[in-house]
Amino acid sequence: MLERGEVANSWRRERWDSLRLLTPNWQSRLPGLRYEGPDPDGYMTVREVTEFIERFATASRAPVRTGANVTSLRRTDEGYDVTTTCGEIACRTVVVASGACNQPSVPQFKDAVPASVEQLTTFDYRAPGKLPDGGVLVVGASATGMQLAAEIQRSGRPVTLSVGEHVRLPRTYRGRDVLWWMDASGVWDQRYDEVEDLTRARRLPSPQLVGTPERSTLDLNALASMGVELVGRWAAVRDGRALLSGGLRNVFSLADLKLGRLLDTFDEWALTTGRDAEFGPPERLPPTRVPQTARLQLDLGSGEIRSIVWATGFRPDYGWLDVPVVDAKGQLQHEGGVAVSPGLYALGLPVLRRRRSTFICGIEDDAREVIEHLARYLGAAVHT
Repeated sequence: MLERGEVANSWRRERWDSLRLLTPNWQSRLPGLRYEGPDPDGYMTVREVTEFIERFATASRAPVRTGANVTSLRRTDEGYDVTTTCGEIACRTVVVASGACNQPSVPQFKDAVPASVEQLTTFDYRAPGKLPDGGVLVVGASATGMQLAAEIQRSGRPVTLSVGEHVRLPRTYRGRDVLWWMDASGVWDQRYDEVEDLTRARRLPSPQLVGTPERSTLDLNALASMGVELVGRWAAVRDGRALLSGGLRNVFSLADLKLGRLLDTFDEWALTTGRDAEFGPPERLPPTRVPQTARLQLDLGSGEIRSIVWATGFRPDYGWLDVPVVDAKGQLQHEGGVAVSPGLYALGLPVLRRRRSTFICGIEDDAREVIEHLARYLGAAVHT
C-alpha cells in the first residue's frame, strides 16, 4: 500500500478545523474495527477520524509505505510498472484507491476575479479568523458550502451564498438520523447496475448535512434566518462583476420535490416492514423560502466582497496514470471498480458498486467484490 504522505494524510492536511463527519459515529466501521465510544449518535471530528484510521492501519497490520508518492503507472507485458518517489515497483495488478477528491474543481473564470479579492478553495480554508475582514462569497451549496457559510456568518462576516443544484436533507427524520433511514431502508444498497442514470448519480453533490452535537438541520432556510444572502449559480465574470443566474425558485422546488420523494420512500419502507409504530409520525419540511429579490450581479471591485471561498466540489487527479483509462472529462473508466485495462481496479469512487461507496461504512462490501474479481484474474493468469 502506497501513501504519498502519512496514514490518513488528507484528514491531517486538507480539512478545515471545525469539520466533523456527516455520518453518525455508529456508522464508522471497518473490518474488525468500529466506533466503541460513549457517543454513538455523535459525529467524529477531524482528529478523531485521523485516529480511527490510524487504529485500523495498526489493527489490520496494513503494509503501508508512507511518503511514497506515485508519479507514474505504466502498462507492461507482465502487468504494470509503478514509479514512486521511493523507487520502482513491478506488479501484476493495481488498485487505484486515491479517491475522487484530490483537487478542487474551480471554474476557469476565477482568473477574471479582481486581484483585490482573496480566493480560497476548501483545501486552503481553515477558520473564519484567517479570512480578510469584510464580506465573503461562498460558492456552492452542498455540504461543504453550507457548513462554511454558517460558520463564517457566525464569525460576524457577512456571507453571500451562490446556490446551484443541491440535495436537501433533514438531519433527523421521525426520531432517527436521516442516514439511519438511508441505511435501514436499503437506499444505500442500490447497486451501480440498478441506477437509472449512473453518470448523473456519480456527479450528485453531497447532501446538505452537518454533524453537530445538537444534531441540527442545516438547510437554506436556516442560513437565510441567520442572515446569509442567497443568490443564484455563478455563471461568469464580466468587467469585474459576478454574473449570477436567476431561477432560484426552480432550483429550490426541484430540491424540495426530491426530498419529498425520498421521505415517501422511508415512510413506505416503515409501513411495508411493519415497523411504522417504532417511529414518530411522518414529517415534511417547509418549502425552501425564495428571496423576495435575488441579485443577478455582484460588483467584485466595490469592496463589498473581500474574499471568495470556492466550495464547488473536487475532481480526481490521474495525471500520474499513463494508461488509457481516463475519459475526456477526467474520470476513470470502470465497471463497478474494474477498469478497462486488465488487472487495473479502483475503490473509493462515488457509486462505485453501491450508493454507499464513498462512506466509511460502505467500502468493505465494495472491496470484497473488487478483490474477488482481482483474485479470479490472477488465478486465470496462473492457469493459462
